[in-house]
Amino acid sequence: MAVDYQPPECLSKPIEVPSKLLMGAGPSNAAENVLRAGSLPLLGHLHTEFVQIMDDVKQGIQYAFQTKNNLTLAISGTGHAGMEAALCNLIERNDVVLIGINGIWGERAADMANRQGADVRTLTKTAGENFKMGEIEAALVRHKPAIFFLAQGESSTGVVQPIEGVGALCSKYGCILLVDAVASLGGEPFYMDRWQVDVVYTGSQKVLGAPPGTAPISFGPRAVAKIAARKTPISSFYFDMNWLGNYWGCDSQPRKYHHTAPISSIYALREALALLANEGLENSWNRHRQCRDRLINGLAKLNLKPLASDPAARLTCITAIQVPDGVDWKSVTTHAMSMRVEIAGGLGSTAGRIWRVGLMGQNATDERVDRVLDVLAESIKSSTTPPVMGRL
Repeated sequence: MAVDYQPPECLSKPIEVPSKLLMGAGPSNAAENVLRAGSLPLLGHLHTEFVQIMDDVKQGIQYAFQTKNNLTLAISGTGHAGMEAALCNLIERNDVVLIGINGIWGERAADMANRQGADVRTLTKTAGENFKMGEIEAALVRHKPAIFFLAQGESSTGVVQPIEGVGALCSKYGCILLVDAVASLGGEPFYMDRWQVDVVYTGSQKVLGAPPGTAPISFGPRAVAKIAARKTPISSFYFDMNWLGNYWGCDSQPRKYHHTAPISSIYALREALALLANEGLENSWNRHRQCRDRLINGLAKLNLKPLASDPAARLTCITAIQVPDGVDWKSVTTHAMSMRVEIAGGLGSTAGRIWRVGLMGQNATDERVDRVLDVLAESIKSSTTPPVMGRL
């Protein structure tokens, strides 16, 4: 039988992908061996060799999070999938969930929690600021939440949230601490077990420098106990940690088919975690901090200011830069892109107010910091140069 529609002409041509320096808020540029890993031969999702790679990935994630939690794995999805998986496993209808909001990721966590039927309460802060321990404790006392959400790295505002001490407070007041580390893991110190964090997730495409599409996640004992004590089924089959934990070898039962994992993406994540392990967490943290400081010093020479006025509140991995008066932020990012360098704009309440420069993974080097500073300076100059007047 004849087909109704003909093949699209665009697919008769080879794919073309330009090389760009990704200095925005993610994804970041991946190392060559990470990209090569993604092109290795496919295996079946329960083949012995692939199961071994999954086990390698699990150990790499445990190292990155600094945890011994058994329920540790990689969600097949982006960082948003990690957020949704954490919330849908933990929340039962009418649970009080307290969300720290100082940027878009708190807003999205609140949206997802609402969709799970939670009684959502919020603790808010102006963009560019983080939460103080006294504010957090007062909110825990007032709202008595079952779950408390914080983003360690608020990428929409370039702010880091101190986590040390929060876990102890949550334990004191009987709530689960859930941390978003998508924009911070590998660039900021993180100690899941030491800090008593109950659940944490991240994304593969930021500091880890793997392609987007996998979300490392870990559940501690108190979170596992909350899931086990649920009176209602987990709302998502795809994100059900009982199924996923079994598939990732986190229980004592034979592994069962749940879904077909993104085989090539797991290969790439394995190699990205190997790079982090070989460098060492402390070295990675120091490298990202030194590059952030080099960027801040360079911005000062250009008379540009970070959105976070308090140096202690500045995220190492993504710096939010205030757009000066009289400068068209979009023309700057467009000009930078014409030079094949990505500089991101703001998100949510910061849209049009800031640029965001990411120094993550392979891009956290002195050379690339200097490159993005040069491109930013040239792009600002281009956007503010008065037009040449025609002859009268």
